[in-house]
Amino acid sequence: MSGTSVTPEREIDRNLFITVSGPPGCGATTLVEEVAAALDCGYVSGGELFREIAAERDMSLSQLIAKAGESEEIDRALDKRLRRIAEKWGAANKAFVLESRLAGWIAGNRADIRIWLDAPDEVRADRTLDREEMTSEMQVREVIEEQRYQSYYGIDLSDRSIYDLAINTGRWDADATLDLALTAIEGYDIEADEGAFDTPDFEI
Repeated sequence: MSGTSVTPEREIDRNLFITVSGPPGCGATTLVEEVAAALDCGYVSGGELFREIAAERDMSLSQLIAKAGESEEIDRALDKRLRRIAEKWGAANKAFVLESRLAGWIAGNRADIRIWLDAPDEVRADRTLDREEMTSEMQVREVIEEQRYQSYYGIDLSDRSIYDLAINTGRWDADATLDLALTAIEGYDIEADEGAFDTPDFEI
């Protein structure tokens, strides 16, 4: 779940806390691994945390998704883990990458750079054909998540204003997407920063 598995062609010495968010099939996992490798830092994936919760409860991914539809407890358990990680790394002054659909919101003003990835539905469906979770299940969960997070926290997941960088990965391949992200990270100057969009904290 943490660490790096990619040998970077480009290394960046920046102590930044970065979040990456987006729907299934957007390329977030690939980008997170490569950004973490370039920064030589650790990372955490919300998807892996979700799978951890499934394993702890001796449930399949599909069973846990179904269970999450019956109660807020599963979503809130995941979000609490993400919040603890965000609080730790937001105060660490060390490089770290946090990935989940809600990571940008959960990290809020603790994050230095928040990135959103997306791609057209047909592109994402194509990319997720070999996953345990069926494409139809993921699409249903996306819609349900938007409704849940609006209900739980008053968050509108369609609001992209909090993100510093948004990339359509259907138009740029993984290498180009990484180049765009690393250029933004490398070019970030805290002294010239006139301010991110403020993100209010919320109780989980």
